[in-house]
Amino acid sequence: MAKSLADQLLKAGLVDKKSVSKAKQEKRKQTKQVLKGHAEADVETAARLRQQKQEKIERDRQLNEARVATERAKAIKAQVRQMLEQSQQTVQGDVRFNYTDARTRKIKQMYVSAEAQDRLARGQLVICADDERYVVVPRNVADKVAERFPEAIIFCAAEKTTQVDEDDPYKDFPIPDDLMW
Repeated sequence: MAKSLADQLLKAGLVDKKSVSKAKQEKRKQTKQVLKGHAEADVETAARLRQQKQEKIERDRQLNEARVATERAKAIKAQVRQMLEQSQQTVQGDVRFNYTDARTRKIKQMYVSAEAQDRLARGQLVICADDERYVVVPRNVADKVAERFPEAIIFCAAEKTTQVDEDDPYKDFPIPDDLMW
């Protein structure tokens, strides 16, 4: 059977028998006065306790929202990682392809095949980042990744439009986009 807190403190030696009996007597006196109506119930204390309870509920709600948001972000990152793993293209070759990593603001390079370089320049392939690893994926997968986690897209060339202005005097002289310096 569970002992009262006073009995536990008495047994532990933290209080003596005299102080326990004095505390019981004071409590008994206070409850008698409240029942008889001589002393008002502590309204201020009750109001303060209610306010503290409301504050605690609000704080708990905010903490729960933050926890749910972090779990949601973790789930989205896992989805993106899985999409990149499943649709990764092998593009290894001997042509150096330079691109700028927007996260670190540094120019990176990747060795790809000539076909992959052409597809990257035309915007059919996109370079994405999975933590510290760079992955080349098709454009449609990169669009889905960008909807969920736009920071994963590292390099995405704009798809070319083949619309040529009729009044352009240089329309017969296209500018090559695959110049190697």
